[in-house]
Amino acid sequence: FMLEINEIFGPTIQGEGKLVGTPSIFIRFGKCNFKCEGFQVEYETPSGVKKCACDSYYAVDTEFKDTWTKYKSYDEIVNEVDILLSKYPNNYKIDIVITGGEPLLYWNKEEFQKLLEHYINAGHKVTIETNASLNLNIDKEYQKELLFSMSVKLSNSLEPIKKRININTLNTILNNTKESYLKFVIGKDFLNDAKKEINEILSLIPKCDVYLMPLGDTAEQINKNCEDVINMSIENGFKYCDRLHIRVWDNKRGV
Repeated sequence: FMLEINEIFGPTIQGEGKLVGTPSIFIRFGKCNFKCEGFQVEYETPSGVKKCACDSYYAVDTEFKDTWTKYKSYDEIVNEVDILLSKYPNNYKIDIVITGGEPLLYWNKEEFQKLLEHYINAGHKVTIETNASLNLNIDKEYQKELLFSMSVKLSNSLEPIKKRININTLNTILNNTKESYLKFVIGKDFLNDAKKEINEILSLIPKCDVYLMPLGDTAEQINKNCEDVINMSIENGFKYCDRLHIRVWDNKRGV
């Protein structure tokens, strides 16, 4: 079995969620269990097919897998990250962000767990960015130190509800970790439906922080959506979070 990684990059900043603005190194895994065509980011595959998906399509669509790197052991990934860490002051434990694609596709793999354990034991804050739709067990102490940033998909993703909402997984994560939270990407044309769907989810899980973020893969689109999403956050007691990386770099990769 290989750990398939789309890119490792940084130091940069975390662009969204609870730790926005925090210096971070990203390990982006390839493969996802969703397509999220409803997010309507248009792209072209290496073979020239035009498609729609989320803004991480190059880590989701297996047509890009020839550009992914296959690692046999977690040590190889640590060595790559160490090169990036060497550019950063030693007295600061930079955050490690495990993202994708959908990194929980690798959760049951021994080398993936060794990677998480390595960084937790070394004193890094480790965030896992996930759609939280896959079943998982949290039974090791280091796993309880993880921060799960759960971007649960709503109906605007066009994924079926039975696939995208996994209440068992949300409960497992929230009951076993301290700071994990939910975040939702919302456009101005989806506010009422989003409110209803989010409240349905929240009625079935422990209390946690909820962040709303504006839809868009360019600064221009973020600007169009952000004011309505800010107002929705205020009206409902949610937190607003911008998408700083898109505002600064649009959807450029590796920053």
